[in-house]
Amino acid sequence: MEPPKDLEQLHEDVKQRLAVAGHRYTDGRRALVSALATAQRPLTLRDIVSRVPDVPQSSAYRNLEALREGGVVVRISAGGDRSHFELAESLLGHHHHLICVTCGTIEDMRIDGALEAEVDRALTGAAGEAGFTPLRHSLDLYGECSDCGEVA
Repeated sequence: MEPPKDLEQLHEDVKQRLAVAGHRYTDGRRALVSALATAQRPLTLRDIVSRVPDVPQSSAYRNLEALREGGVVVRISAGGDRSHFELAESLLGHHHHLICVTCGTIEDMRIDGALEAEVDRALTGAAGEAGFTPLRHSLDLYGECSDCGEVA
């Protein structure tokens, strides 16, 4: 996934979202957002702390929670205790995930616009048959990454 084109605009958007949620946009939160924006994939807390060493792990976790509450960050579970964090889809754009069940790595994946539209139509149709009104979708594909698949 490509980093956002205009990092300064991203920071301004995040600042506004946090203000609405009653949170300040501190230097530490700004550093976490920059790390997530430039990562090109969801990151674990350990990954984030290694990219932003000036922010202690406990502070990083608390700040990620404030960013999550503000609609800026989402948590993705890879199973067990493997949580990853990324910027919200409204900031990054619509995408899906490839999740390795062996090592827990998560990669972002975009699909072709025509295929995305077909998936959306199929999901909307299935939901409608069940009397469900969909708002959005996300797809996570579980399997093995190329590193783990080579071991087998």
